[in-house]
Amino acid sequence: MSKERFILFSLPPKRPTGRSGRALLVWGLLVVAANLRPSLTGVGPLLDRVQADLELAPAVAGLLSTLPLLAFAVISPMVPRLAARWGPERLLWGALVVLTLGIAVRWVPAAIGLFAGTVLIGAGVAVGNVLLPTLIKRDFPTRVGLLTSAYATVMGAVAAMASGVAVPMSQLAPGGWRTALGCWIVLALVAVVLWLPQLRTSQPTQPTSEAIRRHRLPWGSALAWAVTAFMGLQSLGFYVVVTWLPQVFQDSGVSAAAAGWLLFVFQAVAVSTSLAVPAALRWARDQRAVATVSSVVLLAGYLGLLVVPGWALLWSVVLGLGGGACLVLALAFLGLRAHDATVAGALSAMAQSIGYLLAAAGPVIFGLLRTISSGWQAPILLLCVAAVGQVIAAMAAGRGTVPTADGRVPDRSVDERDMAP
Repeated sequence: MSKERFILFSLPPKRPTGRSGRALLVWGLLVVAANLRPSLTGVGPLLDRVQADLELAPAVAGLLSTLPLLAFAVISPMVPRLAARWGPERLLWGALVVLTLGIAVRWVPAAIGLFAGTVLIGAGVAVGNVLLPTLIKRDFPTRVGLLTSAYATVMGAVAAMASGVAVPMSQLAPGGWRTALGCWIVLALVAVVLWLPQLRTSQPTQPTSEAIRRHRLPWGSALAWAVTAFMGLQSLGFYVVVTWLPQVFQDSGVSAAAAGWLLFVFQAVAVSTSLAVPAALRWARDQRAVATVSSVVLLAGYLGLLVVPGWALLWSVVLGLGGGACLVLALAFLGLRAHDATVAGALSAMAQSIGYLLAAAGPVIFGLLRTISSGWQAPILLLCVAAVGQVIAAMAAGRGTVPTADGRVPDRSVDERDMAP
């Protein structure tokens, strides 16, 4: 087999044949996406209860939010080679099993169970984060944007739901916060079962030296770094907002309950915006304009918080508009900037590894600036600087093709206007 004909994971993929097979694959991908956030976003609203019940110091309790992001950063670069050895479908199914096990372990009535389960959940989600864009690029190369928008919408909607029902469920259900966190095991088990038919198409191989070289991450590509910067900066902004936005609003005179609802508004608007991205890009030859405008909208929201923090509802909506669009674009770039699924997997691993390192550091640095400066001006200025960097990255990340491992930049066989239904 020649270098030019080398395709994902060394063997030609067995794409689903027939409408029913493709529909089952799409449903499987969406149910997997639904499992990538609720076990994480449900922790924040319950953190004070968890901390009091287990007698955790604030810094230790904060690890429950940081550990999954660190797991993303550590595990993401390993995923392409693991998928080459075991097959992407088998690896994803194994990740779902690990995720399910992690949710179950968090039911153990001790702090060690909570933290061990969180690490397992982070590991399972990290694999899913990398493989979903890769599988979409491989099996639906002309629908990358549309399916990315669909799975980002599902992921965001379920994440918002997890945040909203966490406290009421902990108050009503036997077991309190443990049940509120553990209930998502049902959705994880559904994904494990629904993904089983895909194991028949998995293509495990023993990677050759050529295969290993093909799966190297594209550290030398300027375009890959632009995509990575866009992914990292939008992730940093998102995790800072979901961590600190309610406190910013409370300090500007909003009640705690209202601040919680404003965070829900931010997430709801972001989910709605992610649905509109494919229509906005339907006739575009590339994504530079939409990515730049979306990043500017985020910058406007941060500047609004800095200048007129009392207009809380307006800035929640503005940040949701920009944040929802930027999330879909960041995920779509992983497929759109890659010639084939092999490059998509390597680019996904690189962008998500660096991106989630930035995301993990963002809330911590934001909080430190708040403490040092005794106000919100300095930390919000940090977000403004990050948004300016994101605007610059958007201009570079919105078009082009990341070179393959042998340095070739193939002609794109798929028009980038693949957001159309």
